[in-house]
Amino acid sequence: MENNVNKKVLIASLVGSSIEWFDYFLYGTVAALVFNQAFFPSEDPTIGTMLAYATFALSFFIRPLGGIIFSHIGDRIGRKKTLVLTLSFMGGATVLMGVLPTYESIGIAAPILLIVLRLIQGIGLGGEWGGALLLAVEYAPKNKRGLFGSIPQMGVTIGMLLGTLSLSIMTLLPEEAFMTWGWRVPFILSALLVIFGLWIRKGIDETPSFKKSQEKGEIAKVPFLETMRTHWKEVLIAVGAKVVETAPFYIFGTFIVSYATTQLGFSRTITLSAVTIATIVTTLLIPIMGNLSDKIGRKKLYVGGTIFMILYAFPYFWLLNQGSAIFLILATVLGLGVIWAPITAVLGTMFSEIFKTNVRYTGISLGYQIGAAVAGGTAPLVATALLNAYNNSYVPVALYIILASIISLIAVSAVRDRNNQDLDAEDAA
Repeated sequence: MENNVNKKVLIASLVGSSIEWFDYFLYGTVAALVFNQAFFPSEDPTIGTMLAYATFALSFFIRPLGGIIFSHIGDRIGRKKTLVLTLSFMGGATVLMGVLPTYESIGIAAPILLIVLRLIQGIGLGGEWGGALLLAVEYAPKNKRGLFGSIPQMGVTIGMLLGTLSLSIMTLLPEEAFMTWGWRVPFILSALLVIFGLWIRKGIDETPSFKKSQEKGEIAKVPFLETMRTHWKEVLIAVGAKVVETAPFYIFGTFIVSYATTQLGFSRTITLSAVTIATIVTTLLIPIMGNLSDKIGRKKLYVGGTIFMILYAFPYFWLLNQGSAIFLILATVLGLGVIWAPITAVLGTMFSEIFKTNVRYTGISLGYQIGAAVAGGTAPLVATALLNAYNNSYVPVALYIILASIISLIAVSAVRDRNNQDLDAEDAA
């Protein structure tokens, strides 16, 4: 019976997380291919791309607000109810993007409406990640917490995979058809995924950790204030640790689409294919790395991945600039597929182990979403601006990846491994 419950929980966590990230990444990829022309037309193509990336970045800054709103509900009322709300927010905004008129049709109202919908997406995702992660981690046996915590992280890459795959199919259309209606199809069809995700999540019970907290009467009255009073150091650690997981990810997965097609002369199809292949590799590696963390510890894997990220920053761009499709695929697979996998696999579990149950949803959401706002949403924008400012030299972008890695190494130095320990042991103490 317990095994059946655990399987159902993991499926609910993974399915919902995958749908949310599919919706989110769809925007990021289309921003580089379509929105820069259809919603932000400009005489200078670089300006149009930067405006499109600015709206991509904008939602990252609203994500902490979504984290505060939904984690308040999650720490007060429960994880399950919150997850139904976040999925509804994300799904509705994404479907509406698919039917939005362009700048040519309604003028300035088009980018304004697009920005509003993007902000709604950001609010929904701000609360989604923490709930999906805790659904898995708080149900997990203590010797499998790393594995369970890595499953919702697979949602990030599965969502990205679905987004890039659907757009890869659409880019096979003639250019005019793709720019007119082809890009809209994945947005509209996401409605079917959302309905399926809501159905799965409605069948799940509340997590054991939250139930214990309720029974003991330890529910925080205002989780945000309680977190800032008792766990502000842990929030800062989580913010810093998130930087290396998010900035390089958006360089390898989103910025590359614009950089490879406009600067290096690669086709859209081969570039998206490289990201797709790398994403498949990552998805397969994440649970393996999560399982490994249960044996050797979260911190060792995270630090190892971060050091490799520092060492890979310059070789990554060197491979891209060889002008070979094979090297493009190899560079993307190594960065996004191999080096990034151990970092993201253990990040969520490591976060959840440094917060008490009554503020855990709020704590991990704040750390994750503020870190994402600082480093993730701005990454494609910063990278594009650096290229523009330094005559298309990749050196400043590589240094940017190295800086992100160093910040995270400093932050995580304060974390201690808690694998194989009771998640709520410190609550009892």
